[in-house]
Amino acid sequence: MSDPPAGEDRTGGNDGDGPDERDTVRADGPSDGTPARDDPAAADGGGNPELDHPSMTEPESALPDDVPTTGDLGAEGRTESLDPSAEETMASQSGITFGGSLISKAFGFLIVALITRLVSPGVYGLFVLATAVLHLMQIFASAGLHRAIDYFVPQYLDADEPGKARAVTLQVFGLLLVTSGTTALALYLSADRLALFFGEPGLATALRYLALALPLLAMFNGLMASYSGLKRLKYRVYVRDVTRPTVRLFATAGLLVATGLGLLGVIGGYLVGLVIAISLGGVILLRQEALRGGQLSLTPFREILWYGLPLALAGVIFVVMGQVDNLIVGFFLESDDVGIYRVGYMLAGNLLIFFSSLAPIFKPLIAEERKNGDAVAQRYRTATRWVLGLSLPVAAILVLGAEVYLSIVFTPQYTVASGVVLALVVGYIASILGGGPDGALLQGLGYSRLVFLNSAILLAGNVFFTALLVPQYGILGAGLGTMAALTLSGAAALMEVYYYRRIHPFSWALGRVVLAWLPALAAGWLVVAIVPDQLLIAVVLPVVVLGVYVAAGRAVGAVTPEDVRIAEAVAPDGIADRIRRAADEE
Repeated sequence: MSDPPAGEDRTGGNDGDGPDERDTVRADGPSDGTPARDDPAAADGGGNPELDHPSMTEPESALPDDVPTTGDLGAEGRTESLDPSAEETMASQSGITFGGSLISKAFGFLIVALITRLVSPGVYGLFVLATAVLHLMQIFASAGLHRAIDYFVPQYLDADEPGKARAVTLQVFGLLLVTSGTTALALYLSADRLALFFGEPGLATALRYLALALPLLAMFNGLMASYSGLKRLKYRVYVRDVTRPTVRLFATAGLLVATGLGLLGVIGGYLVGLVIAISLGGVILLRQEALRGGQLSLTPFREILWYGLPLALAGVIFVVMGQVDNLIVGFFLESDDVGIYRVGYMLAGNLLIFFSSLAPIFKPLIAEERKNGDAVAQRYRTATRWVLGLSLPVAAILVLGAEVYLSIVFTPQYTVASGVVLALVVGYIASILGGGPDGALLQGLGYSRLVFLNSAILLAGNVFFTALLVPQYGILGAGLGTMAALTLSGAAALMEVYYYRRIHPFSWALGRVVLAWLPALAAGWLVVAIVPDQLLIAVVLPVVVLGVYVAAGRAVGAVTPEDVRIAEAVAPDGIADRIRRAADEE
């Protein structure tokens, strides 16, 4: 499951395809850029003290007598709104993160589309395989130390100790240089052995050059953590979402077109993007007034290591999970197959854009009402209905038009990945029903050990099924393996939430959304079957699917009064009016 979706972007959508702190399901604190909480559970993604039942859930006696704990909402699966502002917050904050996700994904597709048109699938596959190895090495290069910045700095600034905040920032950057430099040297020296292991001689050259990226990535992640600690998240957007991908895009294009360097041109563009972004980010950090003044006072290195190293260990499983597909495909097949699989994965990953936009606000909204079964059930069902309601038409477009879009955007060589797209889309939908691939629902409820268990199921299932199916079915086997693993972990989350809290995401309102989707799926299939021209299909397919979906949604009453109320509160007047008219017509 390459680059699983994260709160920031856990769908594999950094600025293209290289490793980044956003690429994996994060276990080291909030994914929306807020400082890490002073909470032991934050290290494993729980965000709340674990519940015990008998060892995991909270005793009934700890809850107020008048607070429902089962979330039994009756046949209709609905209850009165316990907190009208919660859904409005969920909608408005999701819209903000959705905008950032669109920018990130747009750059990612531009970069990969450029690369796949200027180099062969084999060259691109070598780069993907090399960055998969690089991502694994990054665990040791950063050792979770950068997360100490956005843990200690907010505390020191809140205590009016800018000298200590400045000192701990310098300490962490110094440690990062040591750990990343040592890891880079190890990667450089082991490049030939790794190339021999994967049976790709060209991989050695890629790894030697990319070893230079390890110190750069460590510094980059340190800068991002610094902006979080200072609560200056706009600088993250400037550096991470705008400067780095823009520079990388133009640098890669220049190197490939002007010099024809091939693999070295792709790596060069990647490195140039990092260098320029770090240079700008460093200037921005040095100009921060909050870190000036006060007397330098060092934080004991033991405390920094004590905080950072467990986070690195906790993140190992997620990093491995994020790269296992690429590595297994690279081991059994050729580098061409790695590149083709990666492109199919990227296309399917678009389905999770709505979930990744909702996840950063969904978890805290669940956490604040975790003792109130009805409130949790309501928010779970609302979030699931919204995400599936927005994702299902996209799923139909991706599955039915996979060959067309792969051919037009990435060249016809990549159309063989259409089966991968179908398999991953099915797996993602199953995972969304269970609260998302990162276990956002269980995290919000405080079941961090269950999140770890489900992550282990996802990783073990992914390795087992992918290794079993790839030799026989090629890259389709990798997609089917990931689908099976996502379905298993999603089903486990569904059963766990129902067992411990007696809640589930299913309701008549969700059923009406699915009912509206079926005719849209059928209409899209007719478009693909009847229209002969690929470009025409690419344009007409989304129009027909969305048009039929909206019409069918009106016919079956998929828009609820709660949707209208929330739209009136957070959406522009024009959109709110259209939603209101749709509900009135029903």
